[in-house]
Amino acid sequence: MLGMTQNIAKKHIRPKEGFFKRTFGPLLQAFREGDAWTRLSAIIMGLGNLRRGQIIKGLLMLAFEVGFFLFHIFFGWQYLKDFGTLGTVSQRRVWDEAVQIYRRVPGDNSMLILLFSVLTLATIIPFVLIWAANMKSALKVQKQAEAGVKPNTFIQDLKTLLDERFHITLLTMPMISLAAFTVLPIIFMVLIAFTNFDKTHQPPGSLFTWVGMTNVTDVFWGDALKSRTFFGILGWTLIWAVFATFTNYILGMILAMMINKKGIRLKKMWRTIFVITIAVPQFVSLLLVSKMFTDTGVVNVLLQQWGLTDGPIPFLTDPTLARILVIVVNLWVGIPYTMLMTTGILMNIPADLYESASIDGAGPVRQFFSITLPYMLFVTTPQMITTFVGNINNFNVIYLLTTGGPLTLDYYQAGKTDLLVTWLYKLTVNEQNYSLASTIGIFIFLIVSSLSLLVYNLTGSVKKEDQFQ
Repeated sequence: MLGMTQNIAKKHIRPKEGFFKRTFGPLLQAFREGDAWTRLSAIIMGLGNLRRGQIIKGLLMLAFEVGFFLFHIFFGWQYLKDFGTLGTVSQRRVWDEAVQIYRRVPGDNSMLILLFSVLTLATIIPFVLIWAANMKSALKVQKQAEAGVKPNTFIQDLKTLLDERFHITLLTMPMISLAAFTVLPIIFMVLIAFTNFDKTHQPPGSLFTWVGMTNVTDVFWGDALKSRTFFGILGWTLIWAVFATFTNYILGMILAMMINKKGIRLKKMWRTIFVITIAVPQFVSLLLVSKMFTDTGVVNVLLQQWGLTDGPIPFLTDPTLARILVIVVNLWVGIPYTMLMTTGILMNIPADLYESASIDGAGPVRQFFSITLPYMLFVTTPQMITTFVGNINNFNVIYLLTTGGPLTLDYYQAGKTDLLVTWLYKLTVNEQNYSLASTIGIFIFLIVSSLSLLVYNLTGSVKKEDQFQ
């Protein structure tokens, strides 16, 4: 009986194939076992299907191949040939003797060359995938013909897209949208970081070109001002993200515990009062607070009228006070969100745990650190990581409160409360320094993705996913 079970297991459990074997194995098989028509399908797509009676499918594959080459010959190549230089002929003025005026003669456009070159190169990927599918299909219909089985008609193939291949139907459009609106723009942004695209190199009036790693080296050591700005802002960004995340989390959880505690009356009223702060649009609240803390704002006026200060306190013009202000105001904005989230989780912690702990002599503090906090961290750590990432890129709070100020000559086009994301915004909108902004964007992505993956994989939410009770 045991031997029979092992034989069955050997039949149905196959060793996991490697990526290259799964991907290229069927193609090698098509060249190795295919006849002349199947092998010719590598040159003329759809030929094997046409030979075995799948006319519509074969014509569609042939039409795709023809369209691909026509696209590259009549459109893609005119940009791809200049991809190495991003253009050599600038826009210029030429004197027109007939009308006695200067006329603008258009030249190359570096932006379009880079954009359409990326698009042209990207079309190679779907072509290779469909070419591989064409080879597999040609071998399949060949095997069916040799076995005397009639190949599927085009209608039958379409029906499989609603049955055994329904996953292809569901995922095709999302994957195309992901590639078109996420992957390609990211690739374009990364390539911009290796050019000198700034306000002195603006197409179509002038060209920009490749400069290699110049922007990267400038940020780290090549340009003292840019390097000091990057590391200074990076340090403040991480400090801000840590304070903005953990102060909101801890204080919001404490507030939820206070309201949820037995014996507290009017729980719904207290929750409603704190939720009102997030009912008002955030940008309205932040702009209002920003006006309140100016030198002539209501806070400074009241402090002076009450005799508490002799002059206005520089809330927005002193670097230290400005940084403290944005952290404090963020508490007012963020604590209600944490309170709402943790309230629901606190209600789901089994009361038996607290009763058992009380019987064993554990006080409120011990219960908090042994029951409440571990439970909360297990459930909310992924959300806390998301919040931390969001705070690294928290544009609204910083820009609407201080616009990144106060400005300083120690930084390159940045202020003391600027985050990397607000500095990137200023470089793009105010300075049109797109190449340096793209470089900063790459660093933000690397920092955020690295920290997120590292911390997430070290948390109990991942390691003890099926063990927590």
